[in-house]
Amino acid sequence: MFENLTGRLEATLKRLRGEARLTEANISDTLREVRMALLEADVALPVVKAFIDDVRAKAVGQEVLASLTPGQAVIKVVYDALVALMGEKNERLNLAVRPPAVVLVAGLQGAGKTTSVAKLARLLREREKKSVLLVSTDIYRPAAIDQLQKLAAQVDAGFFPSRPDQKPEDIARAALEQARVSSADVLIVDTAGRLHVDVAMMDEIRALHAALNPVETLFVVDSMTGQDAVNTAKAFGDALPLTGVILTKTDGDARGGAALSARFVTGKPIKFLGVGEKTDALEPFHPDRLASRILGMGDVLSLVEQAQRSVDQDKAQELVRKIGKGGGFDLDDFREQLQQMEKMGGMASLMDKLPGIGGKMPDAAQLAQGEKQMRRNVAIINSMTPGERRKPDMIRGSRKRRIASGSGTQVQDVNRLIKQFTEMQAMMKRLGKGGMAQMLRGLKGRMPGLS
Repeated sequence: MFENLTGRLEATLKRLRGEARLTEANISDTLREVRMALLEADVALPVVKAFIDDVRAKAVGQEVLASLTPGQAVIKVVYDALVALMGEKNERLNLAVRPPAVVLVAGLQGAGKTTSVAKLARLLREREKKSVLLVSTDIYRPAAIDQLQKLAAQVDAGFFPSRPDQKPEDIARAALEQARVSSADVLIVDTAGRLHVDVAMMDEIRALHAALNPVETLFVVDSMTGQDAVNTAKAFGDALPLTGVILTKTDGDARGGAALSARFVTGKPIKFLGVGEKTDALEPFHPDRLASRILGMGDVLSLVEQAQRSVDQDKAQELVRKIGKGGGFDLDDFREQLQQMEKMGGMASLMDKLPGIGGKMPDAAQLAQGEKQMRRNVAIINSMTPGERRKPDMIRGSRKRRIASGSGTQVQDVNRLIKQFTEMQAMMKRLGKGGMAQMLRGLKGRMPGLS
C-alpha cells in the first residue's frame, strides 16, 4: 500500500545529476513526488505539510558533498526528517516500578487489542524474562475473555478469569491483588472496545485507569484504517494519559502511513509494531529502522536480531562444522534451512529488511507463490526416504514418481527441487574448501577492525 519512496523518486532524482547545490527549483519535483506518496498512504494532511516544509528547509541551499550524488543528498534529508517525525529513537516500556507493573491496553473493537496483549506477554516473557499475568475486563463479549485465556496458554502466561456479570473495576482490582499474591512482574489488562468512541466507553476506561494507576497505558491502533485510526488515537489521548501506541496490521499497511501520522498527531511514542497474526509477530518500534525500510535501504539490524531469536544456533553451528570438515550438504540440511526461513517470517519479512530491494520488491501474489513453493519443497523432501535425502543421486524414474505422489506434487516439481539443491550443494562445497575463509580474508583486508 505504501510504495517505496526510493522507487517512486528514482526518475525524479536522475534529474538532479550534475547539480552542485540543492535549490528550490531543482528539488520541487522531488518534493511533489514525496507529497503525493505520503497522501496516497493516507498520512494526515497536517503531517504531510509539516514534513514537506521540514525537508524543504533542510534541503534548499545544502551543498552536495563530493561523496554524494544530489539524489543521495535528498534521500539523506528525507531520511533524517522521517526519523525526526516518528520519534528519533526506540522508547521501551517503563517497568522500573515495584512489581506488579500494570499495563493497561485500550482501543476500538477489532483493532487487535486481545492479540496484542498476548504478543506483548510473550515478548516480555521471552526477551525480558518477566512473569506475566493477563486479565480481560471486556464484560460485553464473553468470547473475548475465552480468546485471551486460550492465547495466555499459548504464550505461557498466567490468566486471571473474569465473568460478564462482574464490574470491570472489580475484575481489575481482584486481578491486581492476584498479581501481588502470585509475585507476577507484570499485569496486562485487556479492556473492552467499541466500534466507535462514545461517552460510556471513555468513562469506563477512566474508571479502570483510576482503579489501577497503570505505569503504562497503551493504545492499539489498526494501521489499515490510516488517518481515521490516528484521529481515534487523538480522542483517546485527550481522555487518557496515554504513554504509547501499538500499531497493528503493519504488514498490510506496508509500514508507512499510520506510523508517520501517529506520533505527530498524538504526541505519544509508537512503542511496538504488530507485523503478523502469530503471537511472536510483535516488534519494538525503531524510527530509524522504519525510515530505512520506507526508503528501500533495508533493516539489517532487525534482520540480525530476528535471526538470533528464530534460528536454532546449535543446528546452525553443527552445519558449519559439518561443512568445514568436508561433510556433504544433504537434503536434510536443505530442509532445515527452508524451515528456519519460515520461522523468520518467510520471504516477505526477509525481503522487506534486505537493503537494495527498493522498488524491485515482488508483489503480494509473487511472494505468496514463493511461500507456497517453500512449503511444497519441504513436503517433497519429507516424502523421501532417509537414504534418498542423504544421496539424492539415486532419485530417478520410479522414485521421482513415488515422491511426487506422496507429496501431492508433479515430477517436474521434484526435478526443480533437485536442481535447486544441487546448486546450493555446489555453493556449500566451495565454502567448505576454503571459500568462506577466502571471503573473510578479503573482508579483513578492507575492514581493519575485523579479526
